[in-house]
Amino acid sequence: MSSYEERRISNLTKETYALVLAGGRGSRLFELTDKRAKPATFFGGKFRIIDFPLSNCINSGIRRIGIATQYKSHSLIRHVNRGWGHFKKELGESIEILPASQQKGEGWYLGTADAVFQNIDIIRHELPKYVMILSGDHVYRMDYGPLLAKHVANEADMTVCCIEVPVEEAAGAFGVMTVDESHRVCRFDEKPANPSEIPGKPGKTLASMGNYVFNTEFLFEQLEKDAAHTSSSGDFGNDIIPKIIESHRVFAFPFKDPDEDKQPYWRDVGTLDSFWEANMELVAPEPQLNMYDENWPIWTFQEQNAPAKFVFDQDTRRGIAIDSTVSGGVVVSGSTVRRSLLFSKVRINSYCEIDESVILPDAVVKRGCHIKKTIIDRGCVIPENMKIGINNDDDRANGFRVTDKGVVLVTSSMIDALALKNKS
Repeated sequence: MSSYEERRISNLTKETYALVLAGGRGSRLFELTDKRAKPATFFGGKFRIIDFPLSNCINSGIRRIGIATQYKSHSLIRHVNRGWGHFKKELGESIEILPASQQKGEGWYLGTADAVFQNIDIIRHELPKYVMILSGDHVYRMDYGPLLAKHVANEADMTVCCIEVPVEEAAGAFGVMTVDESHRVCRFDEKPANPSEIPGKPGKTLASMGNYVFNTEFLFEQLEKDAAHTSSSGDFGNDIIPKIIESHRVFAFPFKDPDEDKQPYWRDVGTLDSFWEANMELVAPEPQLNMYDENWPIWTFQEQNAPAKFVFDQDTRRGIAIDSTVSGGVVVSGSTVRRSLLFSKVRINSYCEIDESVILPDAVVKRGCHIKKTIIDRGCVIPENMKIGINNDDDRANGFRVTDKGVVLVTSSMIDALALKNKS
């Protein structure tokens, strides 16, 4: 990239306001989001999902950011305040929480477009030339600069960031686009049962990532029109995009690796199975999601914990972790951990075997447990000698949630309910 192009992109990012939509529950994560919004869900050993779009913004040079929150937002707000509250408005940078506060009418956020509409006055005050709307639900690393540059080069009114996904994965889950040879969008279907295939790529479809770039005044105009229709659901995919593709310049921007012309890492960790699988991918020797890249760091709030500790070196009582990711403050005492992620301040007591499991912060596994293919929620205390993920019929009988692929979810409330059941 030439120095001129770098300066041009730098100017574009400075003229952009990013709004991260982070109000979703993530109902397919079940009890894992009973106490937190999906963007506040833990991921990757020390991060939260919201850290990825926020880090992408900062690393791309976009430093005016709003975060629209709604469902059980306390842990999300606390995390953002602790980890992202150091930006200075006088330097033209800010990360602001925008809770649903009925600024337009008396309702809460109805959909993605309505969440933006209710914050029009806040966005207008920033005087941006472009507005970038980002989903707060996905895990990926992306430089938004080329996306903005392509939006301007196409003289687009709106640009939709997209990825190629299998048809069966997109069915009922993603907005799907049909584009011409210049990537101008000809058709948009929101979560169709039978997505259209990409010509020449059978089994693949072009899906929206939920990331959009708008010219600011055009966005405001469309939001005002949409809000005037009482029948509208206030959603970009359902309402706004289908109405504007014929009369305005709407383009798709394929999310590709510029060096290898392939799709980079991107995951929608919206189900328990996909959440477990995405975390398991990180324990590979060379995971596709490189979180060790110092040129594109993933920023987060991290408590000042002691180093991880592995104790006892006896034949029957040895603290070891193999092909695993272990965060600060963890103590593995005389147990074996294999292909697992242990978040901050997890305690594994002696004579345990932990396999292919994701254990969230502050959890304690007492002596003699055997845990396999399990997600353990924050703060859980697993009683001595428990077997989880070994026999799924037993897991269900104990009140744990078991997915179709055999992943087990355990929360504190489930442990409490089991304890009451065993006492009665």
